Amino acid sequence: MNELVVLKQNPELAAAKLNKKNVLNAQNAVQEVLIIDEHRKKILTELEQKRAQLNTVSKEIGILMASGQKEQAEKAKEETKILKDQIAQFEINIRQIEQELHDKVILLPNLPHDSVPFGSHAEDNTVVFQQEISLKLPNNPLPHWELATKLNLIDWEAGNKITGSGFPVYIGQGAKLQRALINFFLHEAELAGYTEIQPPILVNADTGYGTGQLPDKEGQMYFTPADNLYLIPTAEVPITNLYRDVIVEEKKMPIKNCGYTPCFRREAGSYGKDVRGLNRLHQFDKVEIVQIAHPERSYEALEEMVAYVKTLVEKLGLPYRILLLCGGDMSFASAKTYDFEVFSGAQERWLEVSSVSNFETFQTNRMKLRFRNSETQKTQLAHTLNGSALALPRIVAALLENNQQADGTIRIPECLQPYMKQTHLS
Repeated sequence: MNELVVLKQNPELAAAKLNKKNVLNAQNAVQEVLIIDEHRKKILTELEQKRAQLNTVSKEIGILMASGQKEQAEKAKEETKILKDQIAQFEINIRQIEQELHDKVILLPNLPHDSVPFGSHAEDNTVVFQQEISLKLPNNPLPHWELATKLNLIDWEAGNKITGSGFPVYIGQGAKLQRALINFFLHEAELAGYTEIQPPILVNADTGYGTGQLPDKEGQMYFTPADNLYLIPTAEVPITNLYRDVIVEEKKMPIKNCGYTPCFRREAGSYGKDVRGLNRLHQFDKVEIVQIAHPERSYEALEEMVAYVKTLVEKLGLPYRILLLCGGDMSFASAKTYDFEVFSGAQERWLEVSSVSNFETFQTNRMKLRFRNSETQKTQLAHTLNGSALALPRIVAALLENNQQADGTIRIPECLQPYMKQTHLS
């Protein structure tokens, strides 16, 4: 949630930044918030005046009673009853106005960083780095869904039978490859200074609200009505919420955590070639990295996280590129996002495998995640960041396609061989 003080300090700039995220009538949206806030301040002033008046009259009653002015004291008592009723009504009004203000602010996406380019679609994203593509594939290379079937790595029909489309069943070497990737990613994260967390994969509404999935992406999350719990779309949600309502120690920042979880997304509206095979699933495995950073150093942390993800895709030997997302293609909660895409040889297309984002205070304002500034001794909001490091399905898709050999086997990248205890899938 955007900080109200930021919207009030420069409403024109706030509206201009919201325009980057294609918010309709952004200027009006900001003005509506400011009008409600002004009304709130007016009512608060009147409430404080009534409270002060009540305090004064209450003191007068004691003085009047002590001096024997009983009749005047009784009149003062009647006045206090009227003032208490008025104060109670003002308090009701304040709660209603504050809820109205909250409901308006919560609908506004995070203000994008100044470096975020304008744009409405993925085509408007900026390629900031692209590795040369030099793949040596056999003639008529097979897409990963055919390779996975041919080598009995994935049973697509079994997943469809027991659950539905988008829920593949990994078998034998396919399951082993999944486990190898997870262990590799977790081991690399540990070496980079991240503490491993194993969080719940079901969360309550407060947790979903804290990281910005609710109410924005409620329709994309799987929900269990009997328990009022949501299946997580990413480990970011429970791991970041570990610090909800917490004042962290400044000297301990950045706090670096990672975690492996299955992830669940409804992916409503997805269709066509984008959903073939592993390209888009409803359940998938992912290792996530999360940082709680000092506001003055969060963009250094963002670049550090981007550099870390680069090491993963390079060790896997996958051609990749990095995109700086335009405002219209960013998430609701992000202030700045880099996407990583790997090239899929047989499909001849780029596949997104990671998003690395800085949320600045958008999540921490919702979660009340703060630290005590060592200079001012005042608490202030921390910054949160996260990134996929990495999401498995499209990594597996690219690994299978790009490493297929003429003899029908698939070469396992050297970095995974210690985890797989083999050099090829066959």
